[in-house]
Amino acid sequence: MKKFAKGIVKCRGMILIIAIALLIPSAIGYFNTRINYDVLTYLPKDIETMVGQDILLDQFGVGSFSVYIVEGMDAKDVSALKEKIEQVDHVDSVLWYDSFMDLSIPMEMLPDEIYDAFNNASTDSTMMFILYDTGMSADETMDAVAEIRKLSNEQCFLSGMSAIVTDTRDLSNKETPIYVCIAVILSTIVLSLTMDSALIPLFFLLSIGFSIIYNLGTNIFLGEISYITQALTAVLQLGVTMDYSIFLWHSYQEQQLTHPDKKKAMAEAIETTFTSVIGSSTTTVAGFLALCFMSFTLGLDLGLVMAKGVIFGVICCVTVLPSMILIFDKAIEKTRHKPLMPSFEKTSAFMTKHYVLFAILFVLIWIPAIWGYNHTGVYYNLDSSLPENLASIQANSKLSDDFDMGATHMVLMDVNLPAKDKAAMMDEMEDVKGVKAVLGLEKIVDPSIPQNFIPQEILDTLESDEYELVLITSEYAVASDEVNEQCDTLNQILKKYDSKGMLIGEAPCTKDLIEITDKDFNTVSAVSIGIIFAIIFFVFKSVSLPVILVGVIEFAIYINMGLPYYTHTTLPFIASIVIGTIQLGSTVDYAILMTTRYKTERSAGKSKQEAITIAHSSSIQSVIVSALSFFAATFGVGLYSDIDMISSLCNLMARGAIISMFTVIFMLPSMFMIFDKLICHTSVGFTPESAAKEAARKARRHHGSRKPKLS
Repeated sequence: MKKFAKGIVKCRGMILIIAIALLIPSAIGYFNTRINYDVLTYLPKDIETMVGQDILLDQFGVGSFSVYIVEGMDAKDVSALKEKIEQVDHVDSVLWYDSFMDLSIPMEMLPDEIYDAFNNASTDSTMMFILYDTGMSADETMDAVAEIRKLSNEQCFLSGMSAIVTDTRDLSNKETPIYVCIAVILSTIVLSLTMDSALIPLFFLLSIGFSIIYNLGTNIFLGEISYITQALTAVLQLGVTMDYSIFLWHSYQEQQLTHPDKKKAMAEAIETTFTSVIGSSTTTVAGFLALCFMSFTLGLDLGLVMAKGVIFGVICCVTVLPSMILIFDKAIEKTRHKPLMPSFEKTSAFMTKHYVLFAILFVLIWIPAIWGYNHTGVYYNLDSSLPENLASIQANSKLSDDFDMGATHMVLMDVNLPAKDKAAMMDEMEDVKGVKAVLGLEKIVDPSIPQNFIPQEILDTLESDEYELVLITSEYAVASDEVNEQCDTLNQILKKYDSKGMLIGEAPCTKDLIEITDKDFNTVSAVSIGIIFAIIFFVFKSVSLPVILVGVIEFAIYINMGLPYYTHTTLPFIASIVIGTIQLGSTVDYAILMTTRYKTERSAGKSKQEAITIAHSSSIQSVIVSALSFFAATFGVGLYSDIDMISSLCNLMARGAIISMFTVIFMLPSMFMIFDKLICHTSVGFTPESAAKEAARKARRHHGSRKPKLS
């Protein structure tokens, strides 16, 4: 490691040149990485709803659809608009009244259920189904949505998931650069208040900026990333890796006290920092990698990118940042000033003296925290995370208000099923509570009419070689308990007549999402706790410390996740799943830092109170700066973002960092005071005798591993 550190110092100029040069391919990679704006595509590919979507695209040439509402327009104008929409690239077909019969025939002659499904006389509005030949979140579909909107006027409303995904894309692309600016500005303010140089925050941010660009650029090897990952990567990476830069700077300053030569001081600082940061970053990486165990693969997407980002952060911290500090040393020295962070020695003495009081508070707060944690509301309806002024959200509201439609399901059934069974099945489905209409060939066209008399457009849309497609409109909203129960009932009816039939669409997909993510929540929590438990166990060679440290941070997580219950806030589902893992992985370092110093002082023979007081006073500033940096990077984004999926995550991360900070500062010393004897008996190196034995064991292992010299 010494050679590596000296090499960094020696080649600092070349390292900085290479680092800058690498920004070019990284930028190219970033701009060529596709962004996925549809979170439903991260459901497992083998579940029935996703398999059905693939069949719909392969056999019907339909990857998605929209419901298009037209107000105050006569039939001929609606028909002309329909023809224009059919000419839009990747629009497969458009179903409306004139798809079934000639405009010369009064619309009232349609069967009542068909007429009511397409028209609302009281609002003078009609609707059509637009079918696309590409997937719901495909770039081509979003381009088609944009083109259809150009053909529309104020009397037209385009609803459905493809419209929502398009609006999500537009809003996310507009906001994401602003997220970075907000995070940088607030982080600069925090660093300016806590650092002893006005210029050093700039180099911290530049170094982390390099690592962020490298991370985003290498995402091209993943093929695509979700918009949530893209939006959060920069701010989250800034928040969780800032510690490493701060540690290097403080270590460099400390080394200068014994090494007047700044190059030598920096080499020692790099060596010290690398050893310490590797241990610290391991828990953070582990926390993010735990997300990869989710069946809902958005976790894999976010987990891999952020784990990669932490690794890039460590690399840049020990290569790019030291190079910049040494090259611009004179400029940094000219901007040195006294840090504004106060001393906390009295606080530390107070903490250890009144530890019983804080231990009691710890127990008392657990009760409301657990209650709130278990009763916090979660929503799964994806359009609930977007602002109400978006065109797609307004269209969905219009669809609900004018047509009493909350969702549209699709049924894929065996095309060779006897006609009487098809008719009987659809009759049963019509009677299901909340079903507005069942639109299939047997309902749209009289069974007595020969197939060669049926318009080809209808046949191509509703039949393939293997399947027949049926549309079902529902008055219930997606993700509601009512629609989930409705889907269960419809599935039971479908399976009774066709065991291989499939119920697909947004509502069935969202129902699967609810069931899968509920399991993922427990899996991710267990995996993250298990991995970090194991890391702490091996770091400290202790049986008791993993329980104490993880328990303290879990306490902070329960408070963080419980607060929304008391503020009557409903969280998006993804926030409830990932926030615990992120908070545990990124803030357990605060506890590890204090524990490391506690072990050092205890092994040196100091009493428990003296050791804990020193550990607390020596680490409190680092914990505060680290937490404030994390808070600064995420807080502003949480306030600004109009996408609740993003804002909720950032608010939870910002609040979680502060809660973890207070928990470590006020609660952890109490745990050490109470369980000191247990810790010393169940851990290696916490007493002078144990530390001596450990040192001797390491020495024997070191000498035993050395190869004897050849004579």
